[in-house]
Amino acid sequence: MADIHIHREHSLGLERAREIAWDWAEQVEQKFDMECTVLEGETSDTVSFSRSGVKGELIVTAEHFELSAKLGLLLGAFRGSIEAEVQKELDTLLSNAKPAKTKAVAAAKSGAKKKA
Repeated sequence: MADIHIHREHSLGLERAREIAWDWAEQVEQKFDMECTVLEGETSDTVSFSRSGVKGELIVTAEHFELSAKLGLLLGAFRGSIEAEVQKELDTLLSNAKPAKTKAVAAAKSGAKKKA
């Protein structure tokens, strides 16, 4: 078995990171025929994913993403290219993400627009 481990720091907060994790789960379900389940928690979420030859999880917190996966014998031969593709997908989602607005910031901006 081959293992994949990817760690990405971010400053998005849990709410926005959760949205990105769900987007990622939808992408891997469609692109790689994965089955994904999400277990929401107070301080982190766990996205479990699997298909024949692959099993893993993505831990989502307010500060980082932690992906761990085990590849079966056949897919293990392609570990490098699979890991690179997963990194690319996750990095693309993170680079396009903007931190979630806090309610105070959103209210301040809303109030500023009304006054103008």
